[in-house]
Amino acid sequence: RLLRQQTSVPIAMGELFNTQHEYVPLIKERLIDFIRIHISQIGGLSPARKVAALSEYFGVRTAWHGPGDASPIAHAAQLALELASYNFGVHEGSSFPAETQEVFVGCPEVKNGYMLAREKPGLGIEVDEKVAAKFPVVDAPPNFDYSWGTTRRRDGTVIRP
Repeated sequence: RLLRQQTSVPIAMGELFNTQHEYVPLIKERLIDFIRIHISQIGGLSPARKVAALSEYFGVRTAWHGPGDASPIAHAAQLALELASYNFGVHEGSSFPAETQEVFVGCPEVKNGYMLAREKPGLGIEVDEKVAAKFPVVDAPPNFDYSWGTTRRRDGTVIRP
């Protein structure tokens, strides 16, 4: 509240939130200007869309969290949410290396500052499994600290508070 009272700079928050409930007081009290949602962190498209709808009602815009380590599928999911949200604010994105584009056929494409939606069903991306096999996933070292920023256990199950 103090920060909101002291600045006119737009405030964005939420990329490390784990549930949709963490956003509610910030949105209802208009303490932020942009919701920063990491779709996989909050639990997928449905909870992300619910937060976007609540934000729209209170005049808070979206700024989906799309760092360089987010997959093309994640960016395509963000684009789908952006197209469905009247309160779209900004898309955080990055370019994809050639290897990634080779594996994820139909990577989101940016032209003249705009991300283009695919004309294919769903998110418009296909995974070429034969190409993906050329890039095996390397497991993290045994002493890797999984306690910060982890939303899934090593077995792949989602961590829910």
